[in-house]
Amino acid sequence: MLKNYLKTAFKVFLRRKFFTFVSLFGICFTLTVLMVVTAFLDHLFGPLPPEVKTDRTLAVFMLHGEAHQGENFNMWTGGPSYTFLDRYVRTLPDVERVSIFTSFTTSVPAVSFNGSEKVTSHLKYTDAAFWEILEFDFLEGGPFSAQDDRDANLVAVINQSTEKRFFGDTPALGRSFELEGRWFRVVGVVADVSILRLTPFADIWLPLGTSKSKEYLHSRDFQGRFQGLILARKAEDIPLIKEEFKRRLTQVEFPDPGLTSRLSGGAETFFELVSRMLLSNGLEDSHPGILLGAISGFMVLFMFLPTLNLVNLNLSRMEERSSEIGVRKAFGASSWTLVGQFVVENVLLALVGGALGLVLASLVLPAINNSGLIPYADFRLNYRVFGYGLITAVFFGVFSGVYPAWRMSRLHPVEALKGKTS
Repeated sequence: MLKNYLKTAFKVFLRRKFFTFVSLFGICFTLTVLMVVTAFLDHLFGPLPPEVKTDRTLAVFMLHGEAHQGENFNMWTGGPSYTFLDRYVRTLPDVERVSIFTSFTTSVPAVSFNGSEKVTSHLKYTDAAFWEILEFDFLEGGPFSAQDDRDANLVAVINQSTEKRFFGDTPALGRSFELEGRWFRVVGVVADVSILRLTPFADIWLPLGTSKSKEYLHSRDFQGRFQGLILARKAEDIPLIKEEFKRRLTQVEFPDPGLTSRLSGGAETFFELVSRMLLSNGLEDSHPGILLGAISGFMVLFMFLPTLNLVNLNLSRMEERSSEIGVRKAFGASSWTLVGQFVVENVLLALVGGALGLVLASLVLPAINNSGLIPYADFRLNYRVFGYGLITAVFFGVFSGVYPAWRMSRLHPVEALKGKTS
């Protein structure tokens, strides 16, 4: 039966070329936009290298501090200090690794000169645990060690684009380059990481011990330019780590109550941070479920108009087949049989449109990557994006086909043969 449905569907598509073209265009365009948006969200939040342990990774991105001193009220929101992370995050129980590193959002790009050419680079100062939590793709060499950090050895890991800026097409491993008046030796070269992945992103990674200023080690304030990355032993430990961090915030010893006397924040994922910043201005708990629902709702609304247009197109297309419906009903075809045929036709049309949308999206995404609008962007059609596109195509086919099919299947054979559809 399904084989007959498919044969009939192809004949109908070829006979009504205009309706077929309009339907395919609407499905293709809508799915292309949705897959590009999905690829962007996956690129921003998904488990992509080097952040592949997202199921058991948390971060302390920022804190909210308050201080009351007499009638004065002080409030700040920003990154935590090294002092806070070293004392209250690095010592969290039942975690596998904790890394402390400088935040990209608070860093100032470094300027170097390769001969007469000016080179601007984003720096990130990290400890050795950073390389154990994140899984970078090393093209040459490897990460610097904890010993390099302790001894403040002038070594660096650079990305592939920085290698080309300083050394052209020759390997950079073991060679040195000048950075802000000092010469660093390259110990590793990694694949470029998108600027949208704020935790791992940089052009150049340096040992924390090589920082020119050591003031961060002695700061009494809890606001600073650092972030903490936490790797749990197993995913089931994540809720416990979150609760322990919250508990520790209530037991912080404030060295200067005039600067800070109350802290709030969370050990959270990047998606949870974004939800907290968008929905509660960074002051309250995160609401990832609400943000996910809002994104899903937006996508459903975006699909609603083209789906409604497809419903109208399908009604017009099926009304022209009223005589066929009448004949089939006269020979005993049930309403469910007719509904099944029409839905199969519509799903097949949606899948063809989805395939065209997939091809178009595969052309659009590399164009965005190569445009330079987002440094080191790597939007891709992975299995998650493909799966969403497939589900959406089936949704288009079923949702836009069920009502027209049901309505036409309810026609009385005599009325259908006379061409009466209402």
